[in-house]
Amino acid sequence: MTDDEASHPLKLIGRVTRGFTRIADGGLREFGFAVGQLPVLVSLKKSKALSQAELARIAQVEQPSMAQLLARMERDGLVERVPDPVDKRSRLISLTPLAARRLPKAKALMDSHAQEVLAGFSPEEVEQLTALLARLSANVDRMGGG
Repeated sequence: MTDDEASHPLKLIGRVTRGFTRIADGGLREFGFAVGQLPVLVSLKKSKALSQAELARIAQVEQPSMAQLLARMERDGLVERVPDPVDKRSRLISLTPLAARRLPKAKALMDSHAQEVLAGFSPEEVEQLTALLARLSANVDRMGGG
């Protein structure tokens, strides 16, 4: 790490994010998942079936990016398109049984990684870090980045 990275919190946050993503992607590969798919997988687990537009909004990506992600996930057997009960011309995205079975193990892996990353932090420090990052996130959202 350079002195510049150590002295600028946003650069440090970026470095931590990239490092954690590499670690998490390595472990998630075992389940056929990637970090970039987690917002979709978790949202579908909670909601059962959602439109592509809803998933793009949740994941904070553009529609074409979501379409590409869903196409890969469908190819890999993680999601399927199902008829919309309200609008028969439309299709919703839902988890496949395969993805639903793998998701709890992937969540346990992510929880384990999170515990390791936060090793040595007291509960109070974790609470303080969370509060500081929430304020930072709110500032980014207010500026139109969220």
